[in-house]
Amino acid sequence: MCKCSGPFLASFRVQPVTARVGSAEEIEAAIRTIENGQTGGIVQIPDSYTLAHRGEIIALTARHRVPTIYSNNSFPANGGLISYAVDTRDVFRRAASYVDRILKGAKPVDLPVQQPTKFELVINLKTAKALGLTVSSTLLARADEVIE
Repeated sequence: MCKCSGPFLASFRVQPVTARVGSAEEIEAAIRTIENGQTGGIVQIPDSYTLAHRGEIIALTARHRVPTIYSNNSFPANGGLISYAVDTRDVFRRAASYVDRILKGAKPVDLPVQQPTKFELVINLKTAKALGLTVSSTLLARADEVIE
């Protein structure tokens, strides 16, 4: 585990802890660490393991009542609390112009790397209610999708 700090985090009295997970036992141990601290939540960083095991992660965070923000919109669609993620439809739409340019003779090495420019906020109100959380009207107004 890695503890991080800095002036920004200190102003919020937040102490992030990193927990790498690669098995069901490690997922549950990470969630119990937060649950035992009486406060906190999880920010799920994107990786193939957590995406492949999203159902298990959602079930464990719900059972242990740990609020979690996810890096993929499929999590709240399947019962997770909230996600702030890259709009993959926009990324794929923009990729089409790259394919077109390559097919017309452009060398891939000469094309600039593009970063995502559009993100989506998805909130699952049913999960928020189950966790005893109230989502502000301001946050709901900013959401791209609200699941009720």
